Amino acid sequence: MDKPNGYSLSRAFINWAFENPSKIKPSHYALYFFSIEHCNRLGWKKEFGLPSVMTMEAVGIKSHNTYINTFNDLIDFGFFECIERSKNQYSSNIIALSNFDKAPNKALDKALIKHASKHRESTRQSIDNIDKQVNNKPKNNKQEYYRAFKHLKITLIEYNKLLKRGYTKLQIDNILDSIENYAPNNKYNSLYLTAGKWLVKEHGENNTGADKVTDVFYDNVMKQVNADKARKNGIS
Repeated sequence: MDKPNGYSLSRAFINWAFENPSKIKPSHYALYFFSIEHCNRLGWKKEFGLPSVMTMEAVGIKSHNTYINTFNDLIDFGFFECIERSKNQYSSNIIALSNFDKAPNKALDKALIKHASKHRESTRQSIDNIDKQVNNKPKNNKQEYYRAFKHLKITLIEYNKLLKRGYTKLQIDNILDSIENYAPNNKYNSLYLTAGKWLVKEHGENNTGADKVTDVFYDNVMKQVNADKARKNGIS
């Protein structure tokens, strides 16, 4: 690297950090990137002063010990070259940014390329899925049930089929109640088929529904009327 610039220095640092995650800390990033910016504002001087107090304030490091440890780490890592040590925390360290030049094909580059490839593929699949959703009507496989108990269920469609066969709602409901209360109903697999058989047995086939309405209240009234007639006939 003949002439330093912010891009090449920061790129080299990030590549190194990616390969050494156990060594790197956020304070290393803060101090090194501030040093790059400071050197840039000084016209890329080869050697320049890095005032401790100003730098600590700029990067948010409160402890002088933390600052010194971070500073020494960057020297050990090879990013800083210390020309002259400061006498105290109020004076400047004179440093130079090392030409940390390595082969550009780093692990981070490979990882980013791999991630970008996966992201593009994922995005492409997502777009394909969106296109399919737009071009095809969503399928609604949710069944609406008219009645369900234990393991037996009858759908609204099946219930409507029974209505079309001429049975009334009351007749169907009474049969469903009887099946539910029937102790060995666990032997049945289809509530619709079972209800159909019970309806035929109870009300016959081709039920019109109009002349065979099973009304409990009506039946009780008629039984009472017939009982009264029988009693009067018996008396007379």
